[in-house]
Amino acid sequence: MDTNPQPQPPFHEPNADTPAIGGGLPVIEYWAEHSLSPEGPKLWKTLFHHSACLSCSWGTGGQKGGFTNEAGEKLQRCMKSVEAISAEIQPPVPAHFFDTHTIAELQQLSSLEADRLGRLSFPVIRRAGSSHYERITWDEIYAIATDAFQKPPERVASYSSGRGSNEAAFLLQLMMRTLGSNNLADCSDLCHAPSTTALKEMFGTNTSIVSLESLKQADCVVLAGANSPYNHPRLMNELIKLRDRGGKVIVINPVMEIGLVKFGSPAFPVKSLIPGSEIASLYLQPIPGSDVALFVGIQKALIEQGYVKQDFLQAHTEDWEAVLEQARSLSWETLTATCGVSRSEISAAATIIGTSKGVVFGWAMGITQHANGVDNVYSIANTALISGHAGRMGAGVMPVRGHSNVQGFGSMGVTVKLKEEIKQALEQLLGRSLNLPKGYHTRDLIEAAEAGKVESLICVGGNLYGANPDSTQAKRALGNINTIVYLATKPNIGHFHGLAKIHTIIIPVLNRFENPHKTTVESGNNFVRLNNEGKTHLKEADLISEVEFLTELAHRLLGEYPVEWRKLQDTRYVRQLIGSTIPGYEKIATIDETQEEFTISGRIVTEPHFKTPSGKAKMFTTPLPNLTLPTPQDFGMDHPQNSLVLALMTGRSYSQHNTVVYKIGDQYRGMPHRHCILVNRLDAERANWAEHDRVTVQGDAGRLDNVEVIYGAVRAGAALMFYPEVNVIFKARTETRSGTPAYKRVPVLVYRDRHSLEIA
Repeated sequence: MDTNPQPQPPFHEPNADTPAIGGGLPVIEYWAEHSLSPEGPKLWKTLFHHSACLSCSWGTGGQKGGFTNEAGEKLQRCMKSVEAISAEIQPPVPAHFFDTHTIAELQQLSSLEADRLGRLSFPVIRRAGSSHYERITWDEIYAIATDAFQKPPERVASYSSGRGSNEAAFLLQLMMRTLGSNNLADCSDLCHAPSTTALKEMFGTNTSIVSLESLKQADCVVLAGANSPYNHPRLMNELIKLRDRGGKVIVINPVMEIGLVKFGSPAFPVKSLIPGSEIASLYLQPIPGSDVALFVGIQKALIEQGYVKQDFLQAHTEDWEAVLEQARSLSWETLTATCGVSRSEISAAATIIGTSKGVVFGWAMGITQHANGVDNVYSIANTALISGHAGRMGAGVMPVRGHSNVQGFGSMGVTVKLKEEIKQALEQLLGRSLNLPKGYHTRDLIEAAEAGKVESLICVGGNLYGANPDSTQAKRALGNINTIVYLATKPNIGHFHGLAKIHTIIIPVLNRFENPHKTTVESGNNFVRLNNEGKTHLKEADLISEVEFLTELAHRLLGEYPVEWRKLQDTRYVRQLIGSTIPGYEKIATIDETQEEFTISGRIVTEPHFKTPSGKAKMFTTPLPNLTLPTPQDFGMDHPQNSLVLALMTGRSYSQHNTVVYKIGDQYRGMPHRHCILVNRLDAERANWAEHDRVTVQGDAGRLDNVEVIYGAVRAGAALMFYPEVNVIFKARTETRSGTPAYKRVPVLVYRDRHSLEIA
């Protein structure tokens, strides 16, 4: 059987503006432009600073140097790291900016425009009824915050993102739990929570069980629901090297991302940069949300082709019989109709997996952000176990995280699902029980705030308003909270729309390479990096570190219980606490003396023994999803001419980091601005739309008018629009076990815009 039938997927017709390869010369042009600009010297100084990359969890840095990864490989910076640094070394927001711009004016700004206002360099407050932010003193900040967090513990909450350090994360959760609150919402609730939920159940760990060293020994990677060329470009270097050594890459994505077909990496200037390197050996385009059906189909093909590792399953897994029986019993007709991928394509994938020596299964939010995201992860891990690709070097499962320390926040206990070992250690520290109420994850926090159950909120980084579905609900919910304290380096749209009822405070904080103390972060592959001290470029700025603010607030709230909070402004003592509290982090207690960065113990699995009670991986059957779309009439349209109901995927553009937008267009998808919808040409023609027509896109919470139609290599029946702008049109359908919303399958009605009809 041909095991390399389609490096390009069936729906591969790009638009005229789509380049032939991802990455390539535009990356070099971007570097050159910024290197030669006035910011160039500061940019390069920061690139070489011994601190971890600000961008994705595949970043580099730490004590090995700014361009070096954990394996000691050089030249490992990417364009996303330059974008992130460039944004952080902007000039400050002008001193009188907030005096001269009303809240109403600021609410008209896009994500890109908000980010380009510059660095926050002094604290501001918006008081109830005021039309402006105004400068505020630190004494008043602490007075307001102290009063706010002395409220009943069930009525106070936090939200955080991976932009901060492990030390700040540990202090945040320790303060909140000492206050008696378990309301520790985190941005990971909106993205990889299904990964942590499923992996904990199956393998006894919440994270990747594959190290970078292990990935380098694989001869196949299955990459599902990830746009790695633009969201974690360093991973592309590993895929290029894998293909060079004769390995295979199976890509699973309803959209043909050109960088997953061919990618030009500056790390290999001669062989890759201009000609581009082949990435996908096989590219599958399932219907959005159908991944369970696709992976059960691969399991069925593995059974039929004789690639099931029966001895491995019997010795090292539980409940494998039910999983195999499910795959046997479901018909090919049902599976292929559900996922939209042919039997021959599925069989080709199974052949590659079955004949490979070591397969690493990676995935991102195209897998997790579904109403059945946990089942999606189960189905991937089941496939790895059935084929024996787990519990050894060169094989395993690897969620691909998109934020540099989002995993570290979870490790530090910033989660409503606290590990029992951490809970016991904290109880010993506190001298009392930590049997706290369930706590609010991010979606629960929004629902509780809307119901008037939250009085005080501290946001350590992130953009709680911008990251949530149903922007109208998010704005209304945050408006019910009395006091919100935002810790941030730059303005974002959440600071202008996510306004509290009484006090909204924005506290300017130092970023990772500016802190006056050492900090640590954790990569997506469980590697802990140590960040050196630094200085800010901002002159006469009134900034604070997250660690300093959290320890001072905790001291005012809690005195010297259960620790001397002000002493913890020296982060060495925080690391000693972490070392005695967090499993696998023991080495952090002495990292200041040893300077030894390390892989967290107990997570990377190189032998088939797992951290479950039985020592075996637990397998789960995965029900097929119901992917029925509503009708035009369900959206209230009586005459559905020139209209289509599509499964909309919301996603980030090229040159975007979470909700932060660095460029208005997406050159690799041929989308010139953010008010576009990428559709299959056949769908458009069926609805009598021409490319560049203007349409209305309607969801269950609102609509966007005057949206430009762009033809692209997306499978028929699906479409793509940009987050966070599109969040306003749909409500949150939430995965019940993890709390993650279904951003990647939003039923929408798309019809010719009234303006277009009038012109026609």
